[in-house]
Amino acid sequence: MQGLAKAFTEGGIWMYVIIIPLVFSIGIMIERFIFLFFKYNINGTAFMQQIIKLVMANNIDRAIKLCNAAPSASLPKVIKAGLMKANKGELDIANALEEAALEEVPKVQKRTIMLTQLGSISTLLGLLGTITGLIQAFAALEQAQPEQKAALLARGIAVAMNTTAFGLIIAIPDLAAFLFYASVTKKICDEIELYSLKLENLLVARLRAGGQMTG
Repeated sequence: MQGLAKAFTEGGIWMYVIIIPLVFSIGIMIERFIFLFFKYNINGTAFMQQIIKLVMANNIDRAIKLCNAAPSASLPKVIKAGLMKANKGELDIANALEEAALEEVPKVQKRTIMLTQLGSISTLLGLLGTITGLIQAFAALEQAQPEQKAALLARGIAVAMNTTAFGLIIAIPDLAAFLFYASVTKKICDEIELYSLKLENLLVARLRAGGQMTG
């Protein structure tokens, strides 16, 4: 901790500036973790197996109740929208599913991309601190008294190295978190796309069969 505090102090004012993207990064990582794992996500395969069985049994009401059991998850919201139009026309079913998907997908994808942007900002701020430190170091060589040159040169180099390191310390976890959350986001969005299409085909087949399905 003492070494970290020393490095932070030696980095100068740019260390405090770089804290800003750090705070935002931590907030987004926590928010995305909660929403992607505990709110939007669901075991899509197991959920749809039950939905398909209920639709095949012509039990639309129970299928809707099953969706209501996971009110915050994205896939059940989209599936429920289609089920609510199960007895309407084919176009109504397709529109309902598409509209629900267009509403849910942006929520799932929301803010994840900001992690890469914050990582880039952190790196650039660290680089700016590096340039500032090097300018200070060269200025010391040109203008300072001989007995002060060594201390001023060391101070400038310390600013340069510490700000670079601090920027990268923030940027690397940001990019790693983005890759992780992006994979979860893609999984949820892919399930919405796949299973909404499967439900649409199933409901359309049900309508064409006169509202009755045989398992």
